[in-house]
Amino acid sequence: MQTVFVPAGQAGQRFDKFLNRHLHSAGMGFIYKMLRKKNITLNGKKAEGKELLQAGDRVSFFFSEETYRKFTRAETVMLTPYHKAYETLKGIQVLYEDGDVLLLDKPSGYLSQKAGKSDVSVNEWLIGYLLIKKEITKETLSVFRPSVCNRLDRNTSGILLCGKTLAGSRELNRLIKTRAIHKFYQLFVKGELATPGLLEGTLLKDSHHNKVRLQDLDAEGGSYIKTAYKPVAWNERITFLEVELFTGKTHQIRAHMASIGHPLAGDYKYGDAAFNHYFREKYKVKDQLLHAIRIEFPSDCGACPQLSGKIFTASLPDVFERILAGESLKVNSEKKTE
Repeated sequence: MQTVFVPAGQAGQRFDKFLNRHLHSAGMGFIYKMLRKKNITLNGKKAEGKELLQAGDRVSFFFSEETYRKFTRAETVMLTPYHKAYETLKGIQVLYEDGDVLLLDKPSGYLSQKAGKSDVSVNEWLIGYLLIKKEITKETLSVFRPSVCNRLDRNTSGILLCGKTLAGSRELNRLIKTRAIHKFYQLFVKGELATPGLLEGTLLKDSHHNKVRLQDLDAEGGSYIKTAYKPVAWNERITFLEVELFTGKTHQIRAHMASIGHPLAGDYKYGDAAFNHYFREKYKVKDQLLHAIRIEFPSDCGACPQLSGKIFTASLPDVFERILAGESLKVNSEKKTE
C-alpha cells in the first residue's frame, strides 16, 4: 500500500482530478474502477471521485509498488529547467507573497510563459523560486504546478500575478476573467496629449504576423477592447501617460494609442520611425516603453480574502526615470508621477 497526504496547495479540487494528475499514466476508466473496488480510498473510506479534497486528506493506493511507480509521474518531473530559469533570469522582484499567491515585477525582455519548448520564462523562474524555498517538491509538482496567471508581452515590464496553490490560481483566474482587477500601465507616447480619454473598438488578430488590426466598435468579428488614458506629464513632443486596461487583448494599448496618432515610444510594430529613432539615440530604447505599474484588487477576493481591497505598485524601470529626468515635461497637477 502507498499513502499520500493532500498538500494545502492542492486542497479544494475534486478527488478524481487529483488522481488524474497523480496517476499520470493511468486512464480515468482505470481510476474509477480502482475507486469502485476500494483499491483507492480517501481517508480510509470508499470514494466516488466527486469529493472536494481538504489539506491533510489521506489517499491510499492498494497497488504493488511496481504498479504504483508505473502510473505516477513524480520521477519523470525534471527540475533542471526550473533551477536554470531561477539562476539565469535576473532582476525579477517579489512585490507580495502569501501562502496562495505571489506578485512579481518582471523586467522587459522576459517571457511571462514559454512560447516554445526551448524558451525560458518567468513561469519556470517561479517554480524554481518555490523549489529553492522548499515550498514545493518534485512530488507535489506531479500533481499541481504553480503558474503565472496573467501575461505581459516579452518587452512589457511590470506586475505579474502568480498562483502558488490551486486555490490561489483559481481565484486569480476568476478575478481576471470577470475583470474585477483594475490594471494600470504607464508609457510614453508621441505628441502632446493633455486631456484624458476613453477608447473603444474591436481588435482582429493576425497570428501569422503577430500583429493586430483595430476596427470600429460596430465592425463584425474581432474582440471588444476598452482603454482609458490620463496624461501624467507632457510637452509638445512627448506625453507620459497612465492607462487603465479594461480588457486585456494582444497589443491592445499599443494598437489603440497608435490609432489616435499617439504611438508608443520604442514601438517598432505600430509606432513612428523618427520618434523611435530619437529615443534609441538618446536613451538606448530598443522596445516599446510600456510598464504594468499598478494592480488594484476588488473589495471581495473570495478565496483569497487577504487580497481584498489591496493595491500593489511596481517601481518605474530605470529607463523611464532617465527619460522623465531628461525631458522638460509639464506635470499634471492632478496626477503626480508614480
